[in-house]
Parts: sequence; C-alpha cells; structure tokens
Amino acid sequence: MIAIELITEEIPPLRHTDTGEVALRWMEEFKVNHLAVLKGENFVGLVSEDDLLDKNDVSKTLHELFDHLPRPYVKGTSHIYEVLAIASDDHLTVVPVLDEEENFLGSIGIVTLMQRIAETGSIKETGGIIVLEMNDTDYSLGQISQIIESESAKVLSAFITSSQASKKLELTLKINVVELGRIIRALERYDYHVKASYQRNSHHEDLKDRYDELMKYLNI
Repeated sequence: MIAIELITEEIPPLRHTDTGEVALRWMEEFKVNHLAVLKGENFVGLVSEDDLLDKNDVSKTLHELFDHLPRPYVKGTSHIYEVLAIASDDHLTVVPVLDEEENFLGSIGIVTLMQRIAETGSIKETGGIIVLEMNDTDYSLGQISQIIESESAKVLSAFITSSQASKKLELTLKINVVELGRIIRALERYDYHVKASYQRNSHHEDLKDRYDELMKYLNI
C-alpha cells in the first residue's frame, strides 16, 4: 500500500493568501492540527495550529505570518510504513503527498492512516497477541512461525521494536487464535521468553473493541 492510495480527499490544502483565521477554522472543521499550504500548485509547507496560536494577529495571510514553513512530506510512491514513520517522528495529524517532481497530490489524515494500518496489520481480525523478548542475534521469524504453525495456528502480522541502548528486541505477533496457552508453552520449550500475551477472556477486552473505540475517539 503506497501513499497516493491513502490520500484523504476531505482535507483540502490552504493557499498562501488564506488568513491565519481561515487556517484555524479549517483545522477545527476537519479535526486536524496541521494543513498543507500551497502557492499556485507548489507545496510551500505545513502550518500547525501551535504555530498559528503563537502569532499575535491571525487576520494576516499565511504569507505575511510566516517567512518559511517546515516541509515534511512523502512521495506518492512511498510505502505506508514510511508515511507512519514521518507522522510519528514529526507528530503530524496530516502528511502531505508529492509526486516525483514535488507537485502536490494531496494529504493523508491520521484517521485514514490508522484505519489502513489496522487493515494491513490484521488488527481487526479475531485473535491473540504474543510479545517475545530476545537478543537480536536470536531473531528468526521463520523458526518462530514454524513453532506456532506446529500448534495449528498462524501468524497474521508481526512487528519489531528495539532500543538503541539495548541489544534486546521485542517481537509482537498477532495470532489467529484467542487461546494462546499451547502456543506460549511451545515457544517456551524452545527457550523463547514470552514477555506478555493478550487474549480474549473475562478480564480482557477484544482488540477489535479497543480499535473501534480509538476510531470513535479520533472522529470526535
């Protein structure tokens, strides 16, 4: 899935001749904290609500208020994970998308991005989650998948988190079954450390319910 397929048509760009008041009103209307700014068809940069609120007179145009704006963006061919990375690193609610000649194509809203990542990562699928902690030299997704499949289950999605300060990594696995006891015991027999597990029972909400609640919150 690439950036051009994620563009949110409901979020229009601002023009450099629009006022700060217009920008703030649009941000409130579209429930975002950032909007792309264009001059003609050229991408000028991304204006944020915080930057606007720092200005004394938002009745002025964006061109008058800002000498320059930050220009975070992704190319239309960028993978969805690249979009997620820039949104996370720069704390963006909107990610501008440009073509290879840096012409503006549109913007990706954080709600759309979250929805598509949920679909890509099988978050909405019924199942359980296992978090493994291991040395980076011990990581083998192939072997881990074989162990899980030997217990008549499948890995729906997987992602790794790590810290530069540690040689340990965490592997988060979404499994297509909700009863994880047999799988956990099998992994432990192969000396994998199960740091955490999440499954449907009387004490845990289903992950899909959590996802639906998050989507409801983001759409407020």
